[in-house]
Amino acid sequence: MNRRESLKTIGFGALATGLLLESFTPDHTKTLPGPLPAEPGREPFETARDKKIKGEHFFDAHEMATITVLADIIIPRDWKSGSASDAKVPAFIEFIVKDIPAHQMPMRGGLKWLDMQCLNRYNKSFVSITKAQQLTIIDEIAYPLKAKPEMQQGVIFFNRMRELTASGFYTTKMGIDDIGYMGNAPGTWAGVPTDVLAQYGIKEE
Repeated sequence: MNRRESLKTIGFGALATGLLLESFTPDHTKTLPGPLPAEPGREPFETARDKKIKGEHFFDAHEMATITVLADIIIPRDWKSGSASDAKVPAFIEFIVKDIPAHQMPMRGGLKWLDMQCLNRYNKSFVSITKAQQLTIIDEIAYPLKAKPEMQQGVIFFNRMRELTASGFYTTKMGIDDIGYMGNAPGTWAGVPTDVLAQYGIKEE
């Protein structure tokens, strides 16, 4: 290959390289297709739907008060963490029944069933009876294998209430801290253990 052919080859190579680099160079004059999501990882329609749901109400004030008492019976405040209501679990349950409407009828029916039990026994609603009386009724529906046949509706309701309460609590920072979950963390290397070194007759320096 003579000098002219060599220069031609180098020239074409440089041109191709330039075109390749240009194709990978970001053009800051171009706009992204459509608006950026308001929340990372969520589509605008998802954010809008959540906002709409949060602006609506399903449970009335009495039902929310009953849910709060039940949630705190299921997860009470202790020496380690706050109660379910401290973690805003009742608000979570209110959101979930609007997000998943299949919960609505069973939850509302269960709350009414609970109040009817209390009215028949104590002539008061569940939130108005004493703590001891509340626990007496809960004990009758909290243990499915021990519950009487006539209490099965209450058992089904309390199972759902317990699942929603646990789901709400243990997905909050308070609940995660309560179980001591640390998440992914980098490991630390402190060297070969002393007993292993001694096993092989190696002295630690």
